Amino acid sequence: MAFYSFLAAAGLYISLAEAQVTDDSCLLQSMHRTESGTGSSMSIALERKTTVHTVAVDGGGAKAVHKLAYFGEVLVGTPAQKFVVVFDTGSGNLIIPGESCKDIACTKHHKFDEQKSSTSEELNCDHKPVHNGHSTDALTITFGTGHITGKCMKDDICIGSMCAKGTFLASTEESKQPFSSFTFDGVLGLGRDILARGPEFSLMARMVEKKLLAEPVFSVFLSDSDHETSEITFGQIKRDHMATELFWVPVSEKSGYWEVQIEDITFNNKRQKVCQDCRVAVDTGTSELAGPSDTIELLRKKLNVEYDCSNYHKLPNLGFVIGKHVLNLEPRDYVSRTGDHACKVGLMNLDVPPPKGPLFVFGIPFLQKFFTAYDHANNRVGFATAKHHGETPSSLITLEETDDTQQ
Repeated sequence: MAFYSFLAAAGLYISLAEAQVTDDSCLLQSMHRTESGTGSSMSIALERKTTVHTVAVDGGGAKAVHKLAYFGEVLVGTPAQKFVVVFDTGSGNLIIPGESCKDIACTKHHKFDEQKSSTSEELNCDHKPVHNGHSTDALTITFGTGHITGKCMKDDICIGSMCAKGTFLASTEESKQPFSSFTFDGVLGLGRDILARGPEFSLMARMVEKKLLAEPVFSVFLSDSDHETSEITFGQIKRDHMATELFWVPVSEKSGYWEVQIEDITFNNKRQKVCQDCRVAVDTGTSELAGPSDTIELLRKKLNVEYDCSNYHKLPNLGFVIGKHVLNLEPRDYVSRTGDHACKVGLMNLDVPPPKGPLFVFGIPFLQKFFTAYDHANNRVGFATAKHHGETPSSLITLEETDDTQQ
């Protein structure tokens, strides 16, 4: 199950429902490949779109919510059929519309036509033999506000020119809500292998097995500026995007997400003792920052952000102690501003049930601030302050420095 489904279940469906990609050529503007003796690296440009999503509010009214998402391209089949997808570290499978799907949620998007691919193969999702060349079962994925049913297919799946045969879900049925409102075609899961239906569904597992990558890693750089290109890089840690050294944190085994431990939360580098042994999933498919309701409500109370923004310039940096470092968010990162005189804490309540939860989510606001790397072989996540054009990056605060400020 994709991580964003938890947000949907909580009534908090994110930017994936409304983001748009306008010019397909833009998605390839920074694609480049680096060769090595044992594999390659490939960078794929990501298109950024902010859209306005209208949601209902109490009393029968409506309000406009601005959402942000990033998209890139994946190629499937021979000859290649192109799909615009979310590269999602919070899910594990590739899901795209299939040609046989007649629902409006499918007909509004690019659909995979297996008859036009000379390398396609239909499979049973339960691994049982296929009869007369056609599968006899289907896979249904239920989300908080809808569902997708599809058949399992095997074909060439390419990131740029880096290709490996793999298994994916081609939908045969998609509920109108929320999928008909999506303007991207599908989702490419980059979660840990345990989130995929099987190793053959995991893109990273396939690329590592086929020795396509120079290193068994991928890294993500997201920007909100038009002067630089957001991108995801496979097979390499793109150090050009790092303003500080990268530090690594082991992934928790409690869930299948790229999840690490939070030792505490800080205000201006001072421990608040509100979050011991908390966990956070680093999720490129989520447009928000989120966390358990009780902790988020406590943070809202302690931060005391005035609705009229009168104390905005006095608000502290909000930090998360991870490893031996404090990863700080400035007020502009965690405060939502509507117009000139309306402020609120931009942290969503999200109660993920055990055993996967309780869990925080570091979505796009965090990923714009920090460059992240994902080590498939060693189950760890790397963090560094991102280097952005025209900005003076902040340094990483170490745990020892934080302790010194409280003595």
